[in-house]
Amino acid sequence: MTAHYLFEPDFCNVASGWEKGIVEKNVQDAGRSVWIEAKTQIFSSFAELNAWLDVRCRTLWLEVEHPDYTGVTIADALEREQLYLMPMPTPFDGYVEVLARVSSTCLVTVERNQYSVPCHLANSKATIHLYADRVDVCAENTLIARHQRLLGRDHVSYDWQHYIPLIERKPGALRNGAPFADMPLLFAQLQTALRHRERQQGDRIMAKVPAAVPTHGLETVLPAVKQVLDSGVTSIEHVLNVLSRLNELPIPVQVETSLKLNEEPIADTARYDSLNDQEVSHA
Repeated sequence: MTAHYLFEPDFCNVASGWEKGIVEKNVQDAGRSVWIEAKTQIFSSFAELNAWLDVRCRTLWLEVEHPDYTGVTIADALEREQLYLMPMPTPFDGYVEVLARVSSTCLVTVERNQYSVPCHLANSKATIHLYADRVDVCAENTLIARHQRLLGRDHVSYDWQHYIPLIERKPGALRNGAPFADMPLLFAQLQTALRHRERQQGDRIMAKVPAAVPTHGLETVLPAVKQVLDSGVTSIEHVLNVLSRLNELPIPVQVETSLKLNEEPIADTARYDSLNDQEVSHA
């Protein structure tokens, strides 16, 4: 981090807090009042809490006087100091890197929690980048999975799209597989309808729907599924017909050009009649 931001660390002696310019004491006093006020608020996520803390701390800078300069607030001192600071580079990518092994069920374990990865990485090794709010899984320097970090223990975070190759081989996994419990609601509705109408082939046909997501994208497949459900006819033929339309080649877009014809062509088929008046010799 020092190489990234180009500064030299200046360490204090052990248990010598007074060498920090009463920074710790001010932070301790301000922290107490801020957290007491935070207890009166309701936050739905850590992101919302962090946003509130950012606004509250900046407001506090306008109220707290600088310890070394009378009549100058922390906000005033910061504004003056910014004139002498270097430009801010790209934020430092701070994370804890861990090497983990992917299990046969396509899961990696990080701090007693498990996260899913694509099926083709089963029984291989992956690099984990552990952030404060998320977990990135990389293989061969390529990001292959991203999950929100689980703060508890013994929890599992699935991404059902990681298991699409599995259901192509074993369609029955759609019925009781834990990763597919978080599929979109439209997929679950179509799956239920196919089970009632086509008991033997329902899972096999349903497996073709998620299989189209890697190629066409979820934003394209979902409207197609909704079209099938809205029609009220959830037969095998209808599902296959809608999926086949996704595989059709798109119509080429008209290319705009600034070139113009001096003589616009005229669609006149009568001009071919003039050929009858000419004598044509055949060998």
